[in-house]
Amino acid sequence: MVPANGGRGSRSGSGRREFLRTVATSGYAIGVATFLGVEDFLGAGSGDVSIVTALVRSDPDDPWSIEQRTKRVPADWYAAVTKAFEINDLLARTGVTGYLGSAVVPGEYRNPGASITVDVSVRDFDQTVDLIESLVNEVSFHVNAVAQGTASSSDREGRPFRHLSHVEDGRIPGGVTCQVETSRATLTPTLYDPSTSQTLFATASHTFEGPSPARGELSLLFENGQKAPLGHVKADHTVEDVVTVAPNGTFRPDSAIDGFPMKRVRGQFTRMGLADLAARGKSLEKVGARTGRTTGRIEGIDAITCLTGDTCRHGQLRWGDERDMADGDSGSVSYRWDSDAQDGGVLVAGFNNARTWWPGQNYIWGTAAYLLTERYGYHF
Repeated sequence: MVPANGGRGSRSGSGRREFLRTVATSGYAIGVATFLGVEDFLGAGSGDVSIVTALVRSDPDDPWSIEQRTKRVPADWYAAVTKAFEINDLLARTGVTGYLGSAVVPGEYRNPGASITVDVSVRDFDQTVDLIESLVNEVSFHVNAVAQGTASSSDREGRPFRHLSHVEDGRIPGGVTCQVETSRATLTPTLYDPSTSQTLFATASHTFEGPSPARGELSLLFENGQKAPLGHVKADHTVEDVVTVAPNGTFRPDSAIDGFPMKRVRGQFTRMGLADLAARGKSLEKVGARTGRTTGRIEGIDAITCLTGDTCRHGQLRWGDERDMADGDSGSVSYRWDSDAQDGGVLVAGFNNARTWWPGQNYIWGTAAYLLTERYGYHF
């Protein structure tokens, strides 16, 4: 189906202070306005506001030295984007029949605004669009008619997997092949858990589908065909499609992404940091175990998808091209070079868990890094 155009409402011109709930996990709490990208609505009268764009390390070699990076942006742009976040959340909570998901699309700074893309089932399209228009009356929006079906195989499935040839000092970077029985995926760079001061391997949860005894262990595959165990599952976050694995002692995760050159991870983007990238038309990259390095522009942030599973997935990031992801790339992360870091490095945007398979849309999607921080305290 070809996307249909929806109605257009008036954009709100007033801002608000956004309060994010305190996150507590296993006795570890991250307070409001700490590490979650809370935007201080300051200086609205002068036409700009301060936002937190990223969580970065003050000491590149110390992953626990996380601090906020801020910048100032136009107040009317900020007001439009935060209003779109509000309406997008309202759509998901209302339970509209035929609603399959939505995403916020920030406008450019020079033309402040924001819109919402809404995915609606073909069979419920006409009646659902009318109801959505009554709900989304303060933000511009357009509607996509989606025909649900089974995901098709990528035309790039024939490409070989990327394996490590050797391991230095027991450190395993992200972007390489991992395996659970016969199912293969991509490792993320190190995921840090401040609640236990642990460094963790991570990949896509759906890699572990199968008999329950197989759910526990994740292995690394080498170029010579050998397989080495990395560790056992620590936590399975099924809705976010992320599983963390505690190292077994032989190998440990590295805060890097395999490639030429190796990319060192220095932190991650916040929700407003992703909005800032979208407003400036910046692209993201990934390194997948199957398709390698690809680049693409952001298509939507703070997205919600209800196309898979029994529960809608919140905090999704849409970017790139569906042709740039194949089976085996799940678990990889999207990132961008940190232009503000004197020694280089990258900031993680989010996970890559799936690609579109329905007509009319074309992107990769997965859980944004900020959502994992908000819900569980993890950070890159």
